[in-house]
Amino acid sequence: MALVEHKGNVKTKVIADVTGNTFKQVIKDNVCSQARIITDECPSYNGIGVNYQGGHHSVCYSAKEYVRGDIHSNTVESFFAIVKRGLNGIYHAVSKEHLHRYLSEFEFRYNNRKLEDGERVLAAIKASEGKKLFYKK
Repeated sequence: MALVEHKGNVKTKVIADVTGNTFKQVIKDNVCSQARIITDECPSYNGIGVNYQGGHHSVCYSAKEYVRGDIHSNTVESFFAIVKRGLNGIYHAVSKEHLHRYLSEFEFRYNNRKLEDGERVLAAIKASEGKKLFYKK
């Protein structure tokens, strides 16, 4: 699952299922109550708007509606397109066990997309400070 802030960053989360309870819990854990929620027409989102001042708005892909005014999910769809191209074209086989790591990489690149290459490298190095990577425990 990916959440994208309007003109901002993306946050990814590997989820066990695509049920309304799971979607709503991830949104509750990551989105402030003043936000406006914009999704596609997936019924799992039904009722989410009551918890957010901006309400819940959706587009209906099945009716070939992709944009209505400023309501669209194109930003998150574009992020997923980048992830899919990377997983299919670069990494080929990604296990469920390591999926969160691959998503973290795509998340980092997306969230630092406005940086020059050198600045992005420095940001990656700074983000690794104090962390150890173990292959086995």
